[in-house]
Amino acid sequence: MNGQKIKNISALAQFVSNRHFGIGSDGLILICKSDVADFKMRMFNYDGSEAEMCGNGIRCVGKFVYDKGLTNKENITVETLAGIKKLNFNIKEGKVQTVEVDMGEPILEAENIPVISSESPVKNLKIQLEDKEFIFTCVSMGNPHAITIVDDVKNFNIEKYGPILEVDSHFPKRANIEFIELVDKNNIKMRVWERGAGETLACGTGACASVVACNLNDYIESETNVELLGGTLNIKWNKENNHVYMTGTATTVFEGKLELQEDL
Repeated sequence: MNGQKIKNISALAQFVSNRHFGIGSDGLILICKSDVADFKMRMFNYDGSEAEMCGNGIRCVGKFVYDKGLTNKENITVETLAGIKKLNFNIKEGKVQTVEVDMGEPILEAENIPVISSESPVKNLKIQLEDKEFIFTCVSMGNPHAITIVDDVKNFNIEKYGPILEVDSHFPKRANIEFIELVDKNNIKMRVWERGAGETLACGTGACASVVACNLNDYIESETNVELLGGTLNIKWNKENNHVYMTGTATTVFEGKLELQEDL
């Protein structure tokens, strides 16, 4: 926003994200000054709620600040509500091509995710709907995720089940819901119903949480490719330091100017 003061960030996020009267997006990211890192990222969902973290968003932040000359460092830190994240850039012809993000340690304790369960880690959370039972493994990557296995993720009715599961009473702060199809030990397919946004083409924190969840259940190796509707991410859970690393592309789609309404 080039230093502009914003009266109502939540309303601005909803306006910008609107696909009919705004630009059209899954949310709005603000890049701010930080006292503890190179930059600070604030992420607002489509519905105006503020998210703790956005894995895809933080890669876009990295590309933006480097490509725009706000930093010349190939390794930076970004402050988020989920802690400080470390980013490493792969540079080609002066532009960021891919970004590796140290997403930190996965949170597995039920009360810290949060999820209402007597298990820790939560690997067998059963939620019975009228016509279907789901079994979830729950992980937080700074924001809550519930991961379940399905046979055919492409044809799964995410529009039916996603909004119901997001607000289930087991999730005090709602949850991002990941539906996973197992391909082999090093590849999975994923669709995600994001808290406050609905189905999105990709979710970086969701991909990280899904690899952790599937590895906890011995379905996959600790380094796995996650195929999403918007592309593929490489996720590695390093058991030596218990950190999860996400690597993926970041692409500039377009640039432009938007006149803000006076009440924003």
